[in-house]
Amino acid sequence: MILSAKALELALAKERARGRTIAFANGCFDVLHVGHVRYLQDAAKEADVLVVGVNGDDSVRELKGEGRPVMPAAERAEIIAAIEGVDYVTIFDESSPARLLGVLQPDVHCKGTDYTADSVPERDVVQAYGGRVAIVGDPKEHSTSEMLKKLRR
Repeated sequence: MILSAKALELALAKERARGRTIAFANGCFDVLHVGHVRYLQDAAKEADVLVVGVNGDDSVRELKGEGRPVMPAAERAEIIAAIEGVDYVTIFDESSPARLLGVLQPDVHCKGTDYTADSVPERDVVQAYGGRVAIVGDPKEHSTSEMLKKLRR
């Protein structure tokens, strides 16, 4: 289910009232590949409910450069919402999910294996409200940027 951040806050309050734990994962997900799927499926194992934050178009352009994203945020969010294990999706416009994490306060913030627990940029935000960071997914052997380079050749 794709929700605005405000609607997501309300939905998560209901989930918590039912005693469910919340995991959060995020990314650009510009051209979906198996690494993304594995990351999200592992993140779903960390809690009862998985929320995925999808970077908005401007933040993808800022993070990845000109010519990105390939697909608009609404389409990327729809694809992510269709993955088994994903319960909620929201689009955020900042380059970092830190503000959204502070608002939603998930029990677990999941990051891919290109990070360590100590190198997660949002770690301090998560620890400040009592959450934990989990490193999930397979080794970082898949890259949208590399896929796009192959396609352009």
